[in-house]
Amino acid sequence: ADDMTAPLLSASESSADAQPACPSSPTVVILGSGDFSRSLAMRLLGCGVRVVVGTRCVNRIPSGLFPDAVELKSQEGAASQVDCVVFMALFPEHYSSLLGLRSALAGKVLVDVSNAAEMNTRGPSNAERLAELFPDSLVVKGFNTVSAWDLQTGAHDGSKQVSICSDSANAKRKVLQLAQHMGFHPVDMGGLSASREIEVAPLGLFPSWSGPILVAFLLFFFFYGYGFLRGVLLPFLAQGHNVFYRLALDVVNESLPAVALVTLALVYLPGLFAASLQLWRGTKYRRFPSWLDKWMQCRKELGLVSFLCAALHGVFGICAPLRRVTQHKFINAAYKQVEAGVEEPWDEVGVWRSDLYLSCGVLGLGVLSLLAITSLPSVGNSLNWREFTFVQSGLGYSALTLSIMHTLFFGWDFAFHAEAYSFYMPPSYVVAAALPCAVLVCRCFLLLPFISTRLARIRRGWESRRNCPVLQRHPVVANGISQQV
Repeated sequence: ADDMTAPLLSASESSADAQPACPSSPTVVILGSGDFSRSLAMRLLGCGVRVVVGTRCVNRIPSGLFPDAVELKSQEGAASQVDCVVFMALFPEHYSSLLGLRSALAGKVLVDVSNAAEMNTRGPSNAERLAELFPDSLVVKGFNTVSAWDLQTGAHDGSKQVSICSDSANAKRKVLQLAQHMGFHPVDMGGLSASREIEVAPLGLFPSWSGPILVAFLLFFFFYGYGFLRGVLLPFLAQGHNVFYRLALDVVNESLPAVALVTLALVYLPGLFAASLQLWRGTKYRRFPSWLDKWMQCRKELGLVSFLCAALHGVFGICAPLRRVTQHKFINAAYKQVEAGVEEPWDEVGVWRSDLYLSCGVLGLGVLSLLAITSLPSVGNSLNWREFTFVQSGLGYSALTLSIMHTLFFGWDFAFHAEAYSFYMPPSYVVAAALPCAVLVCRCFLLLPFISTRLARIRRGWESRRNCPVLQRHPVVANGISQQV
């Protein structure tokens, strides 16, 4: 009983262990009490950092807005508590109100988290203006691309990069370490002059999507206008047939697969151009034209736009039998069958045609779905380079092949009939299939052994003699004997 009631540790050992491992934690000051300041304080507290928030009026802040562990002080009181890093979580137009803190902030690291007010801002950036106002402090630009929500969730909700720049290497190193300690991925962008580019980055509205969306819109506008002219307007003008009801669904459903097919071909066309240039130049060390570089950089967005159009086409196809006009067509077909006395009509060619093009369409949409999923960073980061190349290139060309087969099976031999070219205009699927078929033929041409072997050598560093006239054999001295290798 005495042994059971005795304490496991002696009084001296217990008092020694009660001391914290880190008697003092680093103190980070945040000047400003807005939403960003509150989220930043919560994230810093979760990382074991002591946080002091400075505001113009402490009594104005309601209780419970900040965690209890956050110390709320006036701006002067918070500046006196600074160890090293101060986050300027207030709008740039209020920086001049802190000029009275110059002496207290001298030698401290000031992190500017503001964004630009406009995209085309001329003159110095907000961080450069802050450096002019506080010449004795070390200004670092960073954390402006991170939202308040990202600060609360940390890096667990995806890959969060923090762009950081400064003219002081020591100050930049401290902020980089702090960002990494908070669970983010800091990226060193260089000197403070890079802050102009960093500040306007959050103002861009899908900068990498503008080109693909514009291309998809122009393609849809072309195919929709082509279908309207060929299937609606010209029949009405020439024959008086009023089929304007087709504009709401039929013409849209004809345009979407055409846009999806052409856009998917545009994903792999720049790769063929790049391979052709490398074969013609005989080297991989010459840069591609700028238009080709930009085209290759937006291939993922083009692929996702193609998947969207293909998915919408599938939904429209499922909804087609629910239309009132389709029901009328079924009733009319059944009435004509009864009137003709046909008991069991069977169209062997039509059955094969419908089953084949539907099967290829479903398989193509499934492979496109897989490509869209692997384009997500959380999924793509789990694949090695060979797996990613197999999915994006191998399965990508499989999706293109299945999509072309879906189009060709749908057209069957109609493209060879004169009645298919009403008003001397080919059907939309014939126009849409031209570029994808050319891409697939060029890809098969590059797979020929004598071409693929040469291309593989070029991509491994081999150069033709016109680019590297010096023989690629260098003398090596071994044991006093000169050898050629």
